[in-house]
Parts: sequence; structure tokens; C-alpha cells
Amino acid sequence: MDSVSAISGNSGIVTAVRGSVVDVSFAEHIPSILTVLLAGDQSKIVIEVASHLDASTVRGIALTPTQGLSRGSRVIDTQQPLKVPVGNRVLGRMFDVLGRVIDWKEPMEGGEWRSIHPPPVPLLRRSSTSEVFISGIKAIDVLAPLERGGKSGLFGGAGVGKTVLIMELIHNIIKHQGGVSVFCGIGERCREGEELYREIQAAGVLEKTVLVFGQMNEPPGSRFRVGHSALTMAEFFRDDARKDVLLLIDNIFRFIQAGSETSGLMGQLPSRLGYQPTLATELAELEERICNTPAAAITSVQAVYVPADDFSDPSAVHTFAHLSASIVLSRKRASEGLYPAIDPLRSGSKMLTPPIVGDRHYAIAQEIRKTLAEYEELKDLIAMLGLEELSEEDRRTVGRARRLERFLTQPFFVTEQFTGQPGKLVQLEETLNGCNRILNDEYADVAEQELYMIGAIDEARRDKKVQRQ
Repeated sequence: MDSVSAISGNSGIVTAVRGSVVDVSFAEHIPSILTVLLAGDQSKIVIEVASHLDASTVRGIALTPTQGLSRGSRVIDTQQPLKVPVGNRVLGRMFDVLGRVIDWKEPMEGGEWRSIHPPPVPLLRRSSTSEVFISGIKAIDVLAPLERGGKSGLFGGAGVGKTVLIMELIHNIIKHQGGVSVFCGIGERCREGEELYREIQAAGVLEKTVLVFGQMNEPPGSRFRVGHSALTMAEFFRDDARKDVLLLIDNIFRFIQAGSETSGLMGQLPSRLGYQPTLATELAELEERICNTPAAAITSVQAVYVPADDFSDPSAVHTFAHLSASIVLSRKRASEGLYPAIDPLRSGSKMLTPPIVGDRHYAIAQEIRKTLAEYEELKDLIAMLGLEELSEEDRRTVGRARRLERFLTQPFFVTEQFTGQPGKLVQLEETLNGCNRILNDEYADVAEQELYMIGAIDEARRDKKVQRQ
């Protein structure tokens, strides 16, 4: 394997094996932190040095299964960090954390391999301008616009549509905007990875995509480092090829979880709710490498699993701090069939200010939030007394809010085979016009259902009678 092929004369002996954590004693030179060690039959077990226990002993985290490794086994010091292949040759391929191909095609040998631990771009080399990154998804572009070169989070519990939304973003960005996409699966189920590969292939965008997986059944060390491997490949396209990159991470919570597992095995005292005491530092080391330069940008969208839908969980709180946009998925909206199930009142973006998006966009977004917030307050009253007991103005507010909710739904390209509805990519101006016309009561005489799962507002048919609210 090219990433760890430089074998030196320095070798050690395994003194302890505890799951994925291995202690190794060296008689001569002690390896530095983050150095790769090779052990086991044919040097197939890869270990990364995590700490120095004393003057001759290191503690490392295995990135591969440690089956067959025993006390007294010989360990080889490669004297270099973990490296992965970079360049245009990685496009269309699927890799593991070590840079080995896992798509049953020819192996990746020779060429350029880079360390997965480069320093982040210095502040002076970063771009200081803020630009909106158009996704083609109505609810995101209007209420929580993404930042070019920024980090956006998809927050939600299990089964509310995080992965589907990420797949739609891949489709829209590559198919309609060009650029390169890097998908990083941290703790993915093998079923999800295989389905994603086939769907990207079927969509015809595989040749512009790189997939890197640290699957759920792999050791925590593999899941903990796979994000760094994917980011190293993405940095080549930004810095050398000068192409905009969309980096999708599914799921950043699994990265934190893997860090928690390795922290426990390393013997560190747990912090709040059992998380590792180094959670903030480890997350920052990964997140701070995602940025834009004057030449190109890495724009990241990260799915964030929220344990038990508790947004005060430390994993969600620390992730929030790094994001420029937060897209919160609601289980209640998913149960009502309002897909994408984006909660418009809990989602937000630092981009949504008049100097960046313009006065018109900002005013429309604020009016949408105001209308939906008023509807939320009226729901209890409607449940107790019925819609007929509301004032005329309140009834108009409810009608606008329900039509806005349905207009902000959208058929996705990646779900065509399940829904039978062709996917729609909607331009921002069309979405703003549609929302503005609904807010001005131009569609008050159109049945709510006519605005459900359409693209631009002109697709709504006006020849239906208004249904009862």
C-alpha cells in the first residue's frame, strides 16, 4: 500500500492490546505522534500513534481490525503519517480511510499521496467575501441560504430525510452547476453506501464524485480518521485544480461517537454525558480545514444526527458553533408529508442579511417566518374552537401559512422512482416570486393541494375550487 510503504529499520514489540488500542514498546527511536505503524501478518494491521506513555512506549489507535495481533508481535515504524491518493484520478472512485479502493476496480498505485494531517489554510489566505451558494431547493435557498465556502448542518433524528436531502444536493450541484463533489460516509451502513454508489452512477454524476467510507462495522479509529482522508482529497481540487468542491459528510455525529469510543479505550476520563473531554478540539481540527480561498472553495453540508431529538446534547451544541447555516429537519413535518421536512422557524443562516442576499429576499424571508409563527400560535386555538371562530384577518393568515408550507415542498430527482413525480430544480428568483405572490393573497382562491409538490408557482392550477381549510 503506497500510503504506508516506507518501511524503516525501527521496530517495536506489542505490549498490550485492548480492542482498537495497542501499546507498543520501542528499544531505540520512539515514533512521533500521528506516525503510522504496521503490524500483523503481511503488515495488514495499521496503527496510528496517539500518545506517548513513557520514554519507550507509545499508545496507538488501530485503523483496521486487530484480530490475530498478540503481545510480543513485531511492529514496524513507517516514520510517516497516514497518506491518501490525490488528483483527478480519484474521481469516480470509492475509497476507505487508508486510500485503498473498495469499488472492485483496478487498485490505486503510484502517483501523488498526501498526508491527511496538513495545517488549515492561514487566515491571511482565506477569502473574506460572503457569497450565497444556490442549491436549487426552495426551502433552503429562501429561509436558510448556504454559504459558498461555509459549513451547513442538517440536523434531525433518525428517519426524517437527512441522507435523501444530501443526495439531492449532490445531484443538483454536479448536474446543474458543475464542480466536484466529495462524499464522506462516517459510520454509514454498508446498505446505504452501496445504494448511494448505484444512485450516483444512475444519475450520471459519478465521474465528478469521490466517495470515501468508514463503515459502521469498522474500528472506531477508521471512522475517526475517514473525515480527514476525504478532506485531504477535497483540498487538492480546491488548492491545486482550483475547482469549487461540495463536501458532504454523513454523519458528523458518528465522527464524534468514534472519538468518544477511542477516548474511552485510551483511558481518558469522560466529560459531560460520557463524551470525550477533547470533543471541541477534535471537531475543530476537522472543521477549520473547510474554508474558501480567493481561487476556489470547499462548501460543506453535514448531516448531524441529534440523539433523542435533544438539541442541547453536547454533540449538537459543539457542531452548531462551526456552522454558517443550520437546517433543522422536523419529525412532525415529515409525518404530515411536507418534504423536505425543513422546520422554517428553527432553521436559519448567517447569510440571511440584507447586505448579502438583498433587501427583497430578506423582507420576503422575514414575512414568511412571521406568517408561519402566527399560524403556529393559532394552532391551539383552532384545535379548541375551530377555524370558523377566528377573525377574518387570522383566517387569511392561516390560509397564507398553509399555502406557503405546501409551496415550500418540492419533488426530488433522487426520489423519482419512489414517488413517480419528476424532480424539480427551482431558481431562487422563481421561489421568491412564488412566496411573495402567496403573501399578497394572489393564490387565496387556489386550493392548498395545488401548491403541494410543485416547482415554480406558475405550475399551480387555478381551475380547482378552494378546499375547506
